[in-house]
Amino acid sequence: MDIQNVTVAGGGVLGSQIALQSAYKGFAVTLWLRSEGSIERTRPKLERLRGIYKQSLEALKTDPAAFCRGLTDSADVPADQIDELIARVDAAFDSLVLTTDYEQAFGDADLVIEAIAEVIDEKDAFYTAIADVLPERTILCTNSSTLLPSAMAGFTGRPEKFLALHFANNIWKNNTAEVMGTAQTSPESYQAVVEFARAIGMIPLELKKEQPGYLLNSMLVPFLNSAEALLANDVADVETIDKAWMLGTGAPLGPFRILDIVGLTTAYNIVAASPAAQEPGSTAARIAALLKQRIDEGKTGINAGEGFYKYN
Repeated sequence: MDIQNVTVAGGGVLGSQIALQSAYKGFAVTLWLRSEGSIERTRPKLERLRGIYKQSLEALKTDPAAFCRGLTDSADVPADQIDELIARVDAAFDSLVLTTDYEQAFGDADLVIEAIAEVIDEKDAFYTAIADVLPERTILCTNSSTLLPSAMAGFTGRPEKFLALHFANNIWKNNTAEVMGTAQTSPESYQAVVEFARAIGMIPLELKKEQPGYLLNSMLVPFLNSAEALLANDVADVETIDKAWMLGTGAPLGPFRILDIVGLTTAYNIVAASPAAQEPGSTAARIAALLKQRIDEGKTGINAGEGFYKYN
């Protein structure tokens, strides 16, 4: 299938990244958002990303270590070509269409990437709402962090054209795209998504079967949960837990810095959906409570300027 028109549903941490990266690589991209308020909250995220893309490319002129795999094919790029890529970032940003209108967003989409909240009922409502608007050719992908695509395939009305496409955070440099189908996903749809992932500068990671959390989050979520449990059980504070991981492993970031990048809302939705979180006094319930408190205070992560840490 020839994918040209891409719609990203949701302008959160990853939704905004997927949209700009796809536009940067030449696709016509529309961002569908629930409300005008959501549009206004998404614009600063896109502005921030545009700045990061341009700064990363500019730095590459003098520092090969600034190389980002999703932006260029190698660290050895002539300065004049880098200037062209910087101009492409601006063109990509300007080309993005942000809308709340279903027909405008989905009426001519070749590919839809759903990146809305990690809540099964919200995903059900979303797929049901767009079913009658989508062209027959449209492939649907969920960027769900932990939910299996087979749990949502029945909502779509086109299970043979539905699968999961999950990105790591900071996709312009951590450029992986995990592709996970269901027993009903057609080989043609699966391969089209693999090729799309490659076309936007990602390295496709093809899963052989469904796995909650895919590859990356199957390893990352238990790690973050362990750090959250240490905090919720008052074993140590945020900074000390992060230091233990960074100094002990040489990692550049600790778990709470990572949580700020992921976004505390996503972390909350994951833990709040677990059966253990429904048990009063459990560690999972305490984790959910401490995340909810920060979210209610507007401390949702790096995009908000504060999560577990403050950001300029």
